[in-house]
Formats: sequence, C-alpha cells, structure tokens
Amino acid sequence: MMVFTIIASNYLVQFPIQHYNLDQILTYGAFSYPISFLITDLSNRAYGKKIAENVVNVGFFVGILITLFISTNFKDIISIRIGIGSGVAFLVAQNLDVHVFDRLRNNQKWYIAPFVSSFLGSAVDTILFFFIAFYNTGIPWVTLALGDFAVKIIMVFCMLIPFRLLLKKIKPALGKNNFFKI
Repeated sequence: MMVFTIIASNYLVQFPIQHYNLDQILTYGAFSYPISFLITDLSNRAYGKKIAENVVNVGFFVGILITLFISTNFKDIISIRIGIGSGVAFLVAQNLDVHVFDRLRNNQKWYIAPFVSSFLGSAVDTILFFFIAFYNTGIPWVTLALGDFAVKIIMVFCMLIPFRLLLKKIKPALGKNNFFKI
C-alpha cells in the first residue's frame, strides 16, 4: 500500500488542478500523499516503531525505484528534481512521523499521536519537496506548497477516521503471529 501511495503521489504532483482557478495553488498529489502517514501510523500503533521504520524504508526503496522508471523523464530536469525531492522529503518526513508518533503513542487521547505526527510530517514533507523540486524553476512553488499543505492538513483530519476504524481490523489480522517482521 505504501509503494502504491508513493507512486501515485509522485505522478499526481505533476498535475495542477485545473478547476476553480486552483492551478497555481494545488496539485492532485496533495490528496493521495497523506495516505502514507495513515499507513505509517497504523503500522506504528499496531506493530511498533521498528515495523513502521521498515515500512518506510521498504516503501522508499521500492516506491522510488518504480517512480524513477515509470514517471521520471530523464531529459527533463524538473522531473528529475521531483524524484529527488520526493525521496528526500519522504524519508525525512516519514521518519519524523514514526518518531513523533512513538513518543506520543501512550497519550490517553487516541488521536493525538496520529494527528500531531502526521501534521509535523506533512509540514516537513511539503517544505522539502516543493523547495527541492521547484525552487528557481519559474513554477509558483510557494503557492503550490501552501495549497498542498492546506489540503494535507484537511486530509490529516480525515485520515483519523480510517485510522480508528482500521486499527481495530489490523491487529486481529495478525494475532500473535510474527510473520510480518521485516
């Protein structure tokens, strides 16, 4: 699921939304990428920090390799920068998410850890990705980043619902088996 989310987001970020004059402030990638934080947070809550780190690492390596071969045009510097920006932003933001979630996991309010970790991860991801991918290219990256971040925050709130619902389903799926260790 993580690999699919990365590939979809890396592809969709190349396309501004052409409706309601949003083409200067929002891409379709803003709607798919927050799912990666849901995946990391579910892994962390259900199986612990080490498994969540493994999900991030496997997602990074497989997702970036596939992205390089599917959506990177090596003749286009922006396409290459999108790949590099995506990789750097993903690793830094997802690892931040894992560590913040782990520190907050024992909070009495179930939603604190996924919300705070995803919020901070989204902020770091947005800044790193848009700066690396689009700085000094003529693309309005600051307004795109702000629009992207606004949607990510809305999605962080929305992802709390599947987080709560899926958490109940994911633990029983494995029971006491340890076959999921990576």
